Amino acid sequence: MASGPGDTSIRKIQSTGGGTFTLSLPKQWVTSQHLKTSNSIRIDWRPSGALRLTPLEQDKRTLRTISFDLECLPDDSLFDHLMGAYIAGADVIRIRHNSKDKRQSNQEIRRFLRATRGFELYVEEEQLFELHCLLNTSDMPITSSLNRMYLQLSSAIRDILSVFGGDDPTFLDDLEERESEVDALLHLIERQVRLLIDNYSIATKLNMTRIQSLESGNLARSLERMMDHAVLIGENVQEHSSELGHKENESSIKNLGEWQNALKELMINIRLRDATRIEEARTHLKKIQNDLKEHERNLFQSEKKHSWMLVELSVSESIRRLCAYARDFGESLINMNAYKGIRRDREGV
Repeated sequence: MASGPGDTSIRKIQSTGGGTFTLSLPKQWVTSQHLKTSNSIRIDWRPSGALRLTPLEQDKRTLRTISFDLECLPDDSLFDHLMGAYIAGADVIRIRHNSKDKRQSNQEIRRFLRATRGFELYVEEEQLFELHCLLNTSDMPITSSLNRMYLQLSSAIRDILSVFGGDDPTFLDDLEERESEVDALLHLIERQVRLLIDNYSIATKLNMTRIQSLESGNLARSLERMMDHAVLIGENVQEHSSELGHKENESSIKNLGEWQNALKELMINIRLRDATRIEEARTHLKKIQNDLKEHERNLFQSEKKHSWMLVELSVSESIRRLCAYARDFGESLINMNAYKGIRRDREGV
């Protein structure tokens, strides 16, 4: 008999006549859920064939609370613990501190608030900070966050190409701000994925399965890594435009337009799920990678050594990384397609 979480038991189906079947529930489970006769239970038929039973009372939002005592944390680790609590799905974060630590704690909390979405400082007392999340997890669809990440990345690349073509370098002054926005959206998606896995009602509101959410997390991480390399390319273009524009140099930056078109095709197929178009985009990205490797090989073999070669090698490697992460992005889309197409047949039937 199942006596607690993690235990299992086997119960026989009973027939009550009229085509109705019943199955008794473990008393310990009914008691632990504070259920009584006539209380309602939601029954979900999962794609795997399993049934999930959930008391309707659990649909009511519960607050996830976590507390930190600065005396028990390693030095300078508060920000990391706050981020861990955020991604893990905490709704309320309490921080106990000594008065002497208050100023430094304030700085770390402000840094945390800038790096996340939805949290606000709710209580600030002599020895206590309390942060509350005001954003409902299901209010922001994961696909919307992915689109926002893509738009920030795409606009950064457009500005990089514009500055490389001779426009004002100050167009790239806010690259770090755009990168911070992408980072914050990644953290939000990671938080949503963890909450979605833990709570089926969130999955229902976001209209997304657990498998889809996990792969969406992979998509978000690929976009965030692409943004990191876009920033590196932007810094090189902003600081070394004359070297990259050397008359003897056919810069690898010319490949950015092709990469951008391939990524756009992959983004479209988050919705369309066209396997042929996804694979064509990934194949094209692989070709760009191979062309860039050959380009770098030629640079190394050249007898003429110029200062722009170091910059060019850095840019070329970053573009290769962009292609690699974009191919990973496409692989996640293929995985999502494959999961959707799986049939679940009983062996021998």
